[in-house]
Formats: sequence, C-alpha cells, structure tokens
Amino acid sequence: MSIVVTGATGALGRLVVEELLNRVPAERVAVVVRSKEKAADLAERGVEVRVADYDAPETLAAAFRSGDRVLLISGNEVGRRVPQHTAVIEAAQAAGVAQLAYTGILGGPEADFDLAAEHKVTEEAILGSGLPYTFLRNGWYHENYTHHLPTVLEHGAVVGSAGEGRIASAARADYAAAAAAVLTGEGHLNQVYELSGDTAWSLAEYAAEIAAQSGKEVAYTEVPADAHLSILTGAGVPEGFAAILVDVDAAISRGRLAHTGGDLSRLIGRPTTPVAHAITSALA
Repeated sequence: MSIVVTGATGALGRLVVEELLNRVPAERVAVVVRSKEKAADLAERGVEVRVADYDAPETLAAAFRSGDRVLLISGNEVGRRVPQHTAVIEAAQAAGVAQLAYTGILGGPEADFDLAAEHKVTEEAILGSGLPYTFLRNGWYHENYTHHLPTVLEHGAVVGSAGEGRIASAARADYAAAAAAVLTGEGHLNQVYELSGDTAWSLAEYAAEIAAQSGKEVAYTEVPADAHLSILTGAGVPEGFAAILVDVDAAISRGRLAHTGGDLSRLIGRPTTPVAHAITSALA
C-alpha cells in the first residue's frame, strides 16, 4: 500500500509530498506525474514515480494499486477538469484504492460561484464511485494575492470588486499539511472538511497591511465588476479566466469565502498562517 499524490510536481503537490516525507518513509510515497523528468528529484529521494496523464485515461490504469491511499489534486485547467477528474476516479475505482481524498473548494454544494461548478461535479462522481473518500474543501490561498505584490506596490493599489467581503485564506503549506494529515492518519474516511484560515480579512485590511510592512502608500480601490473585468483583461488575463476572478470577488462580497470553522487548524494541530506573515515572506 502506498500513499499516492497526483499532480505532485505542482505548487500544492510538492508541498504535500514534503509533508508526507516528514511523516512516513519515502518508500511509502508514490507520485503520479505527467513528466518523469520533473519528478527526478523525488525519485532520487526514494519516492516511486508513476507516469500518467489526466487527459489520457489509458495511462491511469497503472497509476494506482489496491489499498493505495490517493490524493486527487484538482487539475488547473478550468473547463477541462470534469473529464480529467472522472478519468482518475474511474482508475482509482478499478484499482480498488482504500481512500480517495480530493482537494475541492470551500462550501462544497453550497458554493454558488462559477469556479465551484467542476468541484461539485467531481464530488458527486466520487460519491457515486462508492470509494472511501475524504473531501478537503480548500478555501483561498494567501498566495493568490501575495503573488501579485510587485504589481500592487508598483501601482500603490489593491484593485477588486469584493466590497467589504472577507476572505479566510491560509498558506498553501497549511492546506498541504492538512492533506498529509488525512493521508497518514486514521478516522478520516467518508469525512468532509471545510478548510480555511483562522481569521478572515478584507481587501482594504490587506492593502493596509502591505502599506504598513512596505512603508509605501497602498490602498484598496473598489471598482464595478465590468471595470474589474476590463482591468484584468487589459493586464493580459484571458477573458474567460478574468470573468471567473470577477465572479469570485462577487462571491467574496456575499461572504462565501469568509468561513472560519477551524477544520484546517484542527487537522494540522496548530494555528493557520496569518496573511501578515505571507506578506512578510513575499516582501523579503
């Protein structure tokens, strides 16, 4: 039996693998990746590398073994994730895995924004498979925002259309630690976890924290949704994805990403990383 991480060379996947290697011997960990070369460093550390592609279902037949504990990290190609995830679920079902954990989105069936649609379909497919499951409904990552700090500092503005809505984000590493906990621990089968940060913040507060830490003038600029869309597309964001981001801001304004139920901190056994710490790291 192995603990198997799909999409293991991605940003979240690599963090999950590192967390697993801190908890179990490398020979118990396997990764499913598209490129063997990108996982060469993991192979050198004793991790088993299984090459397969979400878009090539026939390659997934050998990706899983009976009794494996599997983490399905959601694909990053919005609009293509349902067939990709379905292929993984069917392969896992055929292999008879012991656990299929899935990184969905905060709110699950109650999430009423566009980005949640494929996650909801995936959860339904997992339930229909009859496999023992764990739903890790991830909230927002700090990195979704701190990745853009250079642009924010250049313009002196955090721009959005989220109003006074609050975001209970956490560090990507926090979510990775939670995934490792459910893959290595007991009592997590057929459980649902709503994962989010301990504290929710507004974009105005985020801008103020950047200003305080950087010593530069930074403020939150609220714009209408259509203007927000134009700003994003003007910055080179593809129109379809820009529309999704604007829709997420609308969801934030409705409180959909403000949940602070504490599941994440309970799973990882410590408080979640404050957004202020993420800003400090990004500014370093």
